[in-house]
This record gives sequence, C-alpha cells and structure tokens, in this order.
Amino acid sequence: MTTIGQIRRHALQASLLSPTTLGRAVATLGFVQADPIRSPARAQDLILRHRVTAYRAGDLDRGFARLRLEEDFLYAYGFMPRDTFQLLHPRHDTACHDGRHVPEGLAAEVLHFVRSRRLTHPRDLAERFGTERAVNGWGGFSKATTRALQSLHYYGLLRVARRHDGIRVYQATTPHTATLGPRERTRRLVLLACRILAPISQSSLGSTCTLMTRGAPGLGRLHDTVRTLVASGELARAELDGETYLWPADMAVEPRETRRQVRFLAPFDPIVWDRRRFEHLWGWAYRFEAYTPEAKRQFGYYAMPLLWGDRVIGWVNLAKPDGRLQVEAGYIERAPKGRDFHRAFDAEVARMEAFLGG
Repeated sequence: MTTIGQIRRHALQASLLSPTTLGRAVATLGFVQADPIRSPARAQDLILRHRVTAYRAGDLDRGFARLRLEEDFLYAYGFMPRDTFQLLHPRHDTACHDGRHVPEGLAAEVLHFVRSRRLTHPRDLAERFGTERAVNGWGGFSKATTRALQSLHYYGLLRVARRHDGIRVYQATTPHTATLGPRERTRRLVLLACRILAPISQSSLGSTCTLMTRGAPGLGRLHDTVRTLVASGELARAELDGETYLWPADMAVEPRETRRQVRFLAPFDPIVWDRRRFEHLWGWAYRFEAYTPEAKRQFGYYAMPLLWGDRVIGWVNLAKPDGRLQVEAGYIERAPKGRDFHRAFDAEVARMEAFLGG
C-alpha cells in the first residue's frame, strides 16, 4: 500500500538531483522554468542552485551560449537542452493550410533584418523600425517589433543567443525539420513532463497537457497519449487518498530516507509546481502572491516554501535592502525545536548568501 510519506520522498528524490555541473543538471531536468522577478534572484537561478555544484546567481546566463541551451515554451517558458527543444519544433501554424509558418508584413521585415546581422537586441529594431505599439497577448501594449521577435522565436526562425541585463538577444537560425513523427514526439513530450514533475497527479497532468498544446501545437492528442502510456505500462501509477499519481516506469527511485536539510524553494521549483500535489502531500495550500494586492497576501510578495527534511513546514521571504540578506520566516504551525533545525536553517542562509555573492 502506497503511503503519503513514500510519495513525498519519491517527489523529492526524483527532482533533487545530486549536485552536478550546470550542463548535466539542465540535461537531466529537461526543462528549467524562467521568471523575470528577481526577489532575491530569478526563479531559474533559485531552481538550479539546489542541483548544481557551487552555483551562483547568473551562472545560467553566463553559461547559456557555451552550453548551447535554448529558451522556449514547454508547459511554461524556460530554459532547456537541445533534446527538449527538438521535440517542440517545427511548430504547426494552424493559420496556414500546410501548417508551415511563413512570416508576413513587419515580421518578415524583422526576420530579414536579424538575418543581416550576427546578433540583434530589441533596441536595434526600435532604431530601425520605430516604436509603434501593438496589443499583446495579455491585453496590454508592447512594441510591435518585440511582438514580431516573439512570434519568429516561437516558430523557430529565431533563437535566443544570450541575454544582456536580462533582455533576450536574438539570432537567426535555419528552419527546423522534424526527425520524429507527431505520435512519437507527443509520446516523448508527455513522458518528459511526467519525469520533470514526477510523481504528478493525473488531474494536474491533464492541466499540464493543456498548457503543452501551446508548446507543441498540432502534434497529437496529448490527453489520449497519457491514457495510452498508462495502459502500456510506460507510466507507472499509484493511488493515494483518491488521487492517482503517475511517473515514467523506468524512473528509478531509491527507498532511502530524505536528508534532514533545510532548503528554500523557488515558487516554480518542480517540487512546488503542482499545487494540487503540494496541498495533498504537505497539508496546506501554497500560493504565489507576487501579483496579489499587498493587503490580501498571506505569505508575502515572493514567499519561498521552506523544506525541512521531507516536510514543507512554512515559507521564507528574502530581501537585501542594505546589501545584507534579511530572512523572514513563517510557519504553518510553529518552528521546529532543537538545534538540528536551527543549524540546518542557518546553513541554508549561508548557502543563499554565497549564491547571491554576499
């Protein structure tokens, strides 16, 4: 009989890799979600610091070009190795009869401009094409040239070569050709999502597949693929309290105890990402409140879940207003008593200071 403790340990061991090199960590994870908020560092750096030896904030940006990583949309926007990127391209354009995206108008002009240069910063386009604005996908306004860059990137005609002060710098690339059929690409994408978020609740996987239809439009029926993989045994499953959890059957998880260590987790860490699983396994509902009005926040602007051993017992808010790291902790019940927790907490604060360059 599967217990909640077993699923908790499975989730932690599947995601918290033994620290390794940056390239190996991204390759093993398959995807690292990105977020522009820096509080006290960006989500991608906060995720990688637990999984990369001696990681420092900004190492991903510094190693991006050398490691030939890609930025793209899977079930969210983030960083990925080429193997993941190739499963997403070529993307099907539903507006074209043959599914092949052909840029027109301003997008075609922007593509020609970028092809004539080695690297292109968005401000280069503003100088060339002006600052005309267009409505963006969130109902606000953005530069029409920036929207053109995003569309060309989405369809694989441009790639992000590097970042400059957090801003994407683009270069042209050759159109992608599919090396796998749609059915196999869909199968591998579903297995990848299940591996990144293992073990994932079946309900959450359904929502994740819906998000992936943006990352992989026109491929196959992702929800049907889930059912096929469960039926074939490629996805293992376990029932617990009315929830069905799924993970790749070839994913080995050692039956070892979780280290009694404190970790401050990013709001988009794979351990935290499945909010349904989070509430089931740890008994409380965590919410990301950066976009919640201050008066309505329960945890804080950028509250980071506080992991102690195999339990998430609260959250921390971090700030460096005067160059010194300040840590404010909150607990679902109360702070654990005893020296072990307080020593582990202080050790995590020290690791965070080193990560931030303090």
